[in-house]
Amino acid sequence: MDPKEQLTRLTAPIRASMERHRLVWLVILAGLVLLLLPAGEKPLEPEPQTVEAGFDLTAMEDRLSRALSKIDGAGEVTVVLTVREGSRQVLAQDSREDQGETETVVISRGSSTQETVTVQELYPSYQGAFLVCPGGDDPTVRLKLTEATSALTGLGADKISISKGK
Repeated sequence: MDPKEQLTRLTAPIRASMERHRLVWLVILAGLVLLLLPAGEKPLEPEPQTVEAGFDLTAMEDRLSRALSKIDGAGEVTVVLTVREGSRQVLAQDSREDQGETETVVISRGSSTQETVTVQELYPSYQGAFLVCPGGDDPTVRLKLTEATSALTGLGADKISISKGK
């Protein structure tokens, strides 16, 4: 039996099915064509990310307390942070070279509402940290707390004080 006859014998049931169920095969073919057509959707645009406005020192202390309290042997840690200066914003400036003046860029939102254009938000730098915890007298715990606090705040070990508490 040659390959041509084998192919004919294999496709014969499919041809018979196509003749008997012509409408079903047309619907299937139409569905496949529709699947292959481009959807015409707009490309996905990244969603704007919202950044929490402002710096909350109390929230940062609470967050740091919760994280440090999970260190083995530390117990419940209370954190007090001090900062050098408050957070501030760098605003867009429009400078005129011929007059040597600069003006803050303002966007009008209609209805007599105007907003400044913030280029950068600078958060305060930490000045020192004080930690109180039941495991504050153990040198191993003190080292772990100092390293963790330093990593999270950028403070050196000389700016972090740890005391044993109740």
